[in-house]
Amino acid sequence: MTSHPEGCAANVQEQISFVQRNGALNHAPKRVLVVGASTGYGLASRISAAFEKAAHAAGLYAKSINGDAFSDEIKRQTIELIKSDLGQIDLLVYSLASPRRTHPKTGVTHKSVLKPLDSAFTAKTVDSDKGLVNEVTIDPANEQEIADTVAVMGGEDWKFWVDALEEAGVVAQGFTTVAYSYIGPDLTWAVYRNGTIGKAKENLEATAKQLYAQLAPKNGRAYVSVNKALVTQASSAIPVVPLYISLLYKVMKEKGLHEGCIEQIQRLFKTQLYNGSNPAPDKEGRLRVDDLEMRDDVQRAVADLWPQVNTENLETISDIEGYRSEFLKLFGFGIPGVDYQADVDPAVGIPSL
Repeated sequence: MTSHPEGCAANVQEQISFVQRNGALNHAPKRVLVVGASTGYGLASRISAAFEKAAHAAGLYAKSINGDAFSDEIKRQTIELIKSDLGQIDLLVYSLASPRRTHPKTGVTHKSVLKPLDSAFTAKTVDSDKGLVNEVTIDPANEQEIADTVAVMGGEDWKFWVDALEEAGVVAQGFTTVAYSYIGPDLTWAVYRNGTIGKAKENLEATAKQLYAQLAPKNGRAYVSVNKALVTQASSAIPVVPLYISLLYKVMKEKGLHEGCIEQIQRLFKTQLYNGSNPAPDKEGRLRVDDLEMRDDVQRAVADLWPQVNTENLETISDIEGYRSEFLKLFGFGIPGVDYQADVDPAVGIPSL
């Protein structure tokens, strides 16, 4: 696994250009902290606020800290930077997706797993590199694996961040925080929403309700945003999901409904978090920008394709090529206009804080 600096920059510039074409948010937060902004939804959140090199060129403030966001040390370092440069923040986007977490209080390293809960699960999946559709069987998780996955992917660290920011006095009046989640259809239910990661997301949603009550005295808000299935480093590691995404992309592109990470986050900011009035959460208090994915006609079309798809027809009845392209773009490859034959320095430093 590697990445291409010029390609990554071009990928970021594409997303910046989309945001600029769509105009500034009328009620945008001025001081934003994004925890977890390497790729995917976190990067899109960072770009929607302001990305570093381009932000500096536009006269905007932007700084990065590269480290273990689960650690107390990085929280302290971040708070000191906020105090010295910004005073307080208006928005915290929590977008960490990690295979492991060393707990800052106990020192125990927890490792997450992607497994069903009660029984083994067998379904189709795809090797996106080789274009092979086959079946995968995943054994159920034990109690320790469930607990470890919740420890890594649940809401505890999100709350640790908010608690640390509040205790340091760097949370502004009307502060908002949002974390990202996914629900999905029946096709992925056993391995996702009703699996170990689903338990972690239930914990995340419960944490959002706790944080909302905690922040209310300052007119603060806390939400989980349920987003569309997209090609990210996290989603690519989940069995079954890449094949579902390939079929979903085919259907949504044909219907003119497809969105990438940047379109999703721009819509979340513009129509929900900063729309000039109140968001419109579902009955569980979650913001939903997976609404187009979960439309009945979209899901029926994907469900119709699912039993048909195999190795022989994968290229024609799915958008596996679009899936591959989006995955490569995460690491700066396959982007028009980038000279991949030219020598580049792979060591791209973070500006001194």
